[in-house]
Amino acid sequence: MRGMPNMGKLMKQAQQMQTKMAEIQEDMKKMRCEGQAGGGAIKAVLNGNNEVLEITISPEVVDPEDVEMLQDLVLAAIRGARQQSDAQQQEAMKQVTGGMGLPPGMGI
Repeated sequence: MRGMPNMGKLMKQAQQMQTKMAEIQEDMKKMRCEGQAGGGAIKAVLNGNNEVLEITISPEVVDPEDVEMLQDLVLAAIRGARQQSDAQQQEAMKQVTGGMGLPPGMGI
């Protein structure tokens, strides 16, 4: 039939995409995305898969009278690192999909 894509070609492209996805997933594990809060007093480091690798807390921000502030700063640092990680994931997906615009989280 005219106009139908060659199945062999489609299968080859799908295989290439699958290989590229596996490479990107490995790269995401090695990536380090850092978020900071409290002027750098709190730092969070995530990999490209949004797994928390490190949390650093400067002693001067630890106030037993204000634990809520410390909790908020930790969350803010993690959110900042997560935003970096999400942006990296989206950029990686563009490489695989050729900019087809898949929703975030699809495939990675």
